[in-house]
Amino acid sequence: MNPRRAAACLALAAVLLAAAGLLWRSERDAPAVAFTTLGGKPVTASELRGKVVLVNFWATSCAVCERELPELIATYRTYAPRGFEIVAVAMPYDRPDWAVDYARRRELPFTVALDYDGTINRAFGGIEATPTAFLIDKRGRIVRRTMGQPDFAELRTRIQRELDRESGS
Repeated sequence: MNPRRAAACLALAAVLLAAAGLLWRSERDAPAVAFTTLGGKPVTASELRGKVVLVNFWATSCAVCERELPELIATYRTYAPRGFEIVAVAMPYDRPDWAVDYARRRELPFTVALDYDGTINRAFGGIEATPTAFLIDKRGRIVRRTMGQPDFAELRTRIQRELDRESGS
C-alpha cells in the first residue's frame, strides 16, 4: 500500500473511532435488568428510578477492585442520604459463596448483586474487565462509563451534579 493511501486509511480509522467514542459518551437508557442481591431479593432498574446509581462490575480476584473499595464505601456513605445508590455486581465467574464472603468480610454498606448466568453483564454490553462502572442518572440514563479505577474526585463531582438535577430535567 502506498504511503498516501495508508495515511488516508489511518485518518478514516481515527474518525470512525472518534465517532464511536462520541456515540458511547452520549446518554442512553440503562438496561431494564433485575439485580439479585446476596440475600436473594430482586431489585429492578425501575425501582432505582429517581436515584443516582453507580452499577459497578467487580470480581473477588480483582486487585483494582480491592484498592478502590475504601473510596467506593466513602462515596456511598457521603451521598446515600441524598438518593445515591451503588449496586456492585459480582462477575458471573465468581462463585456466589466467594461474593458473599467478600461482602461480609468488608462490611459493604451498599447493594451487592450476583449475576449467576451473565444476563446483567450482557445487558450492559459484555463486561470484560473489572472494575467497570456505569453512572445512571435519576431518569435511568447512563451518563458515564468507567473502566478501571475511576478518578474519585471527578466521579463525586458528577454524582453531586446529577443529585442536584431535577428528576425531569
